[in-house]
Amino acid sequence: MSDLIPQLTQQFFNGLSLGAIYALIAIGYTMVYGIIGMINFAHGEIYMIGAYVGLVTLTAIGTNSGLPTPFIIAAMLLVAITVTGIYGFSVERVAYRPVRGSPRLVALISAIGMSIFLQNWVALGQGARDMAVPSLVSGAMQFHMGSDFDVTVPYSRLMIIVVTVVLMIALTLFIKYSRMGRASRACSQDMHMANLLGIDTNRVISFTFVMGAILAAVGGVLIAITIGKLNPFIGFLAGIKAFTAAVLGGIGSIPGAMLGGVLLGLAETFAAAYISSQYKDIVAFSLLVLILLFRPTGLLGKPEVEKV
Repeated sequence: MSDLIPQLTQQFFNGLSLGAIYALIAIGYTMVYGIIGMINFAHGEIYMIGAYVGLVTLTAIGTNSGLPTPFIIAAMLLVAITVTGIYGFSVERVAYRPVRGSPRLVALISAIGMSIFLQNWVALGQGARDMAVPSLVSGAMQFHMGSDFDVTVPYSRLMIIVVTVVLMIALTLFIKYSRMGRASRACSQDMHMANLLGIDTNRVISFTFVMGAILAAVGGVLIAITIGKLNPFIGFLAGIKAFTAAVLGGIGSIPGAMLGGVLLGLAETFAAAYISSQYKDIVAFSLLVLILLFRPTGLLGKPEVEKV
């Protein structure tokens, strides 16, 4: 009984770091849906590509280069967000813009096709096997809580939480105060009216895809450094989980995506720790079903008002 509180604290921290990654990916889903009302099911593959670009950058620099670790990680993030930003822009131009006026099912099929294409594109280029990512951030903080169980906080997972919080604050301020942020909010409220007022809606939509890709790339690089293993198919399950988080929090709501990601990460972690790791996905998706049954708009979502 004396170890219960430290163990709960440990699992809470583990779930928080996992939920931070889900939140980074979920924001991409919720931003795209909030503006054009479509789901970008190729978004998980952008996350995967970000992880691979980070690994390629790390390989090019070399772990024995003598450069400071923060510089190496910053280089990995910079190259990853640049490349995935281009991918995000290309996905919008190739898979979404040509079918934007078509029925939503057409856009859904196009997104799924793009997802499969990107999976196989990376598998052909890098191989379908698991690839190891060298550990850059080692060590952990130990907290003794008056019992036989010490709470361990790895620096790599602490980095995930800190970077995610900083990005969330920066994104919130950008959307609230920048010109592009105001244009994005106007498009999310009424795309047609925003177009009539002179806002370049095509530019705003492209920006949304690029911004979502950048956040997903950061998540991909951070999780690759932390887990130390990746393959071309990691994006599919991560994308489904992040989509679940977006729906859980309220699709179209950025704070909802953050909240949904954290709740999903905590639910998975506690289920794996206290039930079985084989049941963590069941618990996560059962939570989604319950939310949709009793609050279909999600925790922070608002009912859609029909415009007349």
